[in-house]
Amino acid sequence: MLIKKRVLLITATMFSALLLGACNTSKTTDSSSENRINVEEREAVAGKGQPASEVKLDEGVTASVADAAQPPHRRLKAKKETYASAMATSGVQRSMIASMAGMPGHIRFPSELVDRENYAHLDRNGVKLVSSDPVSTFSIDVDSGSYANIRRMLNEGRLPPQDAVRIEEMINYFSYDYKTPNSRKQPFSVTAEVAPAPWSSEKQLLHIGIKGYEMDRSQLPASNLVFLVDVSGSMFSSNKLPLLKSALKMLSSQLSSRDRISLVVYAGASGVVLEPTAGNQRARITSALDGLQAGGSTNGGAGIRLAYAMAEQAFIKGGINRVILATDGDFNVGTTNFESLIDLVEQKRKSGISLTTLGFGGGNYNDHLMEQLADKGNGNYAYIDTINEARKVLIDEVGSTLMTIAKDVKIQIEFNPEVVSEYRLIGYENRMLKREDFNNDRVDAGEIGAGHSVTALYEITLKGDKGVIDPLRYGSATKTTKASTRELAFLRLRYKQPDADKSQLIEYPLHRRMIKKSITKATSNFRFSAAVAAFGELLRGGAYAEKMDYDAVVKLVRHAKGRDDSGYRGEFLNLVRTAAALDAAHVKLTHPPHHSSGDGIIIE
Repeated sequence: MLIKKRVLLITATMFSALLLGACNTSKTTDSSSENRINVEEREAVAGKGQPASEVKLDEGVTASVADAAQPPHRRLKAKKETYASAMATSGVQRSMIASMAGMPGHIRFPSELVDRENYAHLDRNGVKLVSSDPVSTFSIDVDSGSYANIRRMLNEGRLPPQDAVRIEEMINYFSYDYKTPNSRKQPFSVTAEVAPAPWSSEKQLLHIGIKGYEMDRSQLPASNLVFLVDVSGSMFSSNKLPLLKSALKMLSSQLSSRDRISLVVYAGASGVVLEPTAGNQRARITSALDGLQAGGSTNGGAGIRLAYAMAEQAFIKGGINRVILATDGDFNVGTTNFESLIDLVEQKRKSGISLTTLGFGGGNYNDHLMEQLADKGNGNYAYIDTINEARKVLIDEVGSTLMTIAKDVKIQIEFNPEVVSEYRLIGYENRMLKREDFNNDRVDAGEIGAGHSVTALYEITLKGDKGVIDPLRYGSATKTTKASTRELAFLRLRYKQPDADKSQLIEYPLHRRMIKKSITKATSNFRFSAAVAAFGELLRGGAYAEKMDYDAVVKLVRHAKGRDDSGYRGEFLNLVRTAAALDAAHVKLTHPPHHSSGDGIIIE
C-alpha cells in the first residue's frame, strides 16, 4: 500500500513538473541554484549505477535527484503542493488531489484558463436623421486584423467577443475588383453603387469603393525595414514566436541587395540582434531569426524606441522606411500605459518612418493596443493566425503592406434631405471625425497602400420609406433646388501625397438614378460586401440585422463569391457556417428548453 501511494505521488509530481515546465519555460530565469544538489551528492547517486538525473526511491519508482536530496518529510510536502497546483486544471481526480494535499474535498478548481485578451469597447454607429445631421465624416481604414482574429476564434470553436468585431476590417480583409486609376497623378479611383439592403426592404445600401494604383514588387522603391520582435516569455507557444519567425523569413525572401533589414528584440530589456543588412544576405538574416528564443518579461516601449533609432540610422531618402512590430501586445514592464505608448508612436511618425503591427497568438492578446499603434504610426495592422495569412500579408500583398501611396485619407458625405431621410455608417466607429476635421490638414487619418481596396457601406432610408426615427414636429422645411431632386448625396475625399503636407480634394455627386431596384442587379462586389457586413452584425449581437440570419448570409455569399482565386471567399462561407453552429449551441446552453410539470405540456 505504501508503494502504491508513493507511485501515485511520484507519478503526479512528474506530471506536474511536465505541465508546469511547459507553461513556465518561457518565463524561466537562472534559478537552477534552488534545485541543484552539490557535486558530492550527484556523484554518490551516479556511483550507484543510476543516471545522475534520477534516483530510485522504491521498487519501480524514480524521481529527480533534487527531490531525492531532500529530507523525506519535505519531499512529501513539496509533492503535495506541486501535485495539487498542477492538477487543479485537469478536472480529473480532484477530490483525491484535494485530500492528498490536505485540502477539503468539496473545493471547486478552475475549469479553464483565464482569458486576458484586450479589446476596446466601441459603441456602434446609430441611425442619423438627415434633416438634423446631414454630414458624415470619417477616416478610411485598411486594417484587416479583426477578421483574421475572428477566424482564429471561430476555428478554436468559440464565438468572438462583440468588441473584437470591427465590421470595416472584416469587409476590407477582402479585395474587390474596382476599377484601377488611369494614372498615378490621382493615386486611387472611386466607385459608388446603391441597391436594396439584403436585410430590409425599407432600406438601401450605399456602397463606396476606393482602389489604389497597383505596383509590382520590382517597382517598389528600396526598403529600410526594422523587424521589432517580441521574445518575451508570453511568445513561447507555437502560434507565436515560431510562426512569427516563419512569417518574417517569408518577407525577407522578397528583398534584394538594395534593401536593408535590421532586427531588434525586446523582452525585459531590448537589444539589436542584426545591424542594417542587405536584403540579399538571406543566410545571415535567417540565422539571426533562427536564434530567437522566448523568455522574460515584456518591455515594449524600450523596444519601440530602439527600433525607431535603427530605422533612422539606415534611413533611405525616397524609399520605404518602416518598423514592423511583431508581438502579442502584452507589454508588462517599462512603458506600459496605453496613452504613453500611443504618444510615443505619434512622435516618431514625424520622422517619416511608418509602423506596421503584426499580431500573434491568443489568451493574452492585446488587440486594442496593436490596432491603435498602427493607426497612430501611419501604418497598418494585420493579425497572423496561420502561415497562409503570413503569405497573404507579406508576399501576396507586400506592396499594400509596405508602400503608402496616399496618406490622411478622409471621406465626407453630405446626404440630400429631399431624397434621403436617414442613414447609418456601418463600422468605422473608431475612425469617426468631426465635420470640421475634414478640412483640417493637421488632423491625422488613414493611409492607403499600393493596390489597396477600401470599402465603406451606408445603410440609408429614402424619403417616403419607413424609417426608425420620428420626424421633428417643428423641423424647418428644406428649400428645394434642381440639384436636390436629382442627387442622392455629395461625396468628398481629401488625401495627401506621401511626402506632402497639404491635402487635395476630390468631389463626386451621387445621382438618384444610381439606385438599382433589386439587389440581384448589383455587382458581386456589392453583394459580397453586404454579406460580410451582415455577418459582422450578427457576431455583434444582431441589433441592426433585422430579418438577416446566418442562413441568409450563406445564401447571399453563394451567389456573390465572384472570382476567388485564393479561396478567401470560400473560406468565409465556411466560417459563417461554423458561427451558425456555435451560435445554435450557445443558445441551447444559455436557454435550455423548459419542461413544465403538471399537465404534461412541454414548452420549448
